[in-house]
Amino acid sequence: MNACFTASRLMKASEVRRLCKEVRENRLHLMVVERRAKQKLREMQQEKTASAATLAI
Repeated sequence: MNACFTASRLMKASEVRRLCKEVRENRLHLMVVERRAKQKLREMQQEKTASAATLAI
């Protein structure tokens, strides 16, 4: 399983190593975070399409 991390700030190399180590040791945590992110993205997309539909009327 490959993972891609994004950061809203610059991180020190030690922080990146620590984060990668945590993910390698606990794959379930990564799956939970990924599921939450996907759910939030779906909700945002639904809101966008709903607002676009109301603007079209």
